[in-house]
Amino acid sequence: QVQLVESGGGLVQTGDSLSLSCAAPGRTFTAYEMGWFRQAPGKDREFVGGIKWNFGNTYYADSVKGRFTISRDIAKNTVHLQMNSLKPEDTAIYYCALRTTVAGYDYWGQGTQVTVSS
Repeated sequence: QVQLVESGGGLVQTGDSLSLSCAAPGRTFTAYEMGWFRQAPGKDREFVGGIKWNFGNTYYADSVKGRFTISRDIAKNTVHLQMNSLKPEDTAIYYCALRTTVAGYDYWGQGTQVTVSS
């Protein structure tokens, strides 16, 4: 079992930046990919972006492309989500997830709230 711990959420204003982190403290694991998802009130959870662990390839949802950047620190088993030019519609609980194989995401964090005021 791998526990993922997110940090860095908070309340910001439109246009501000915020950085989230996700770590798996005390564990080593083989990751295929780590991803970020979000869920706004009354909406389904949606994919934000992901990073292939070995080569660092990233890909993003159209809604955040050009504003959000995912990076990883292999030595620390940590992934980061840098969010710039935040909009009220980015308000959601953000979750990180770990995919150990191509089959799908195996482990999820507890989520961290991001609120963007207009």
